[in-house]
Amino acid sequence: MHSNLPLKGKTILLTGTAKTATIVEDIAVLGGYAVIAPLIETCERINSNDADYIRLARQMDWLIFTSQNAVDAFASKMQQHQVSVQDFQGNIASIGTKTTTALEQLGFQVSFMPSIFSADIFVKEFPSIAGHQPRCLFIRGEKAKSTLKDGLPFELKEWTVYETVERHDQTSIIVHCIQQHQDVTVIFASPSAVDVYAVDVVPHVGWQATRIAAIGHITEAALQQYGATVDIMPSVYTMQAVIEEIMKVGDNS
Repeated sequence: MHSNLPLKGKTILLTGTAKTATIVEDIAVLGGYAVIAPLIETCERINSNDADYIRLARQMDWLIFTSQNAVDAFASKMQQHQVSVQDFQGNIASIGTKTTTALEQLGFQVSFMPSIFSADIFVKEFPSIAGHQPRCLFIRGEKAKSTLKDGLPFELKEWTVYETVERHDQTSIIVHCIQQHQDVTVIFASPSAVDVYAVDVVPHVGWQATRIAAIGHITEAALQQYGATVDIMPSVYTMQAVIEEIMKVGDNS
């Protein structure tokens, strides 16, 4: 049945970095209650050879970004080394709408996005448009998997521009939220957040106390490895798509 407040009575726990907080207002407008409890945070990695990588990036045929965090760290390095978008001659490949939006806000034009926002789909679709033996640089986080490097049929250079740090100070907030509310959905956007939750929260409340939502099949697999049942995993790997799926489900009773 249609409702103007499809999230009324639902509590949504956001476990990603503070950037996921942008969805809080949307949840409230739809009648839901959002709790921000970031289990990970990111910080730029400062390398002694950053200037060398900036020069390398300017020579590449393709720069590849798979997260908004990588774009933000890259933007910081552009500012530090006083280079502009016009200094980069190559094409831009991106995974995810948030990543693409962040790149466009910097002034870059994204030339390629995979049909599904996932690295293993990227490696299947990208080679056909990348050109012959393209020079590619992957702008990455320290926890990025080797999917691109292993899966692409040409050399891929990599530049680690940010680190992911686990947060273990959110346990009481999450446990209290789950114990105080009946219809709770916990959203996971990365395996790193799943790891922290499994260690810090699950011993107190288990996996069955809430509805579990995953963004991306890599995150889904991480949850399943811990024995969790993933209730929501939209085909489009975005926070907005998860919220739309939560709107469709009934009470978690």
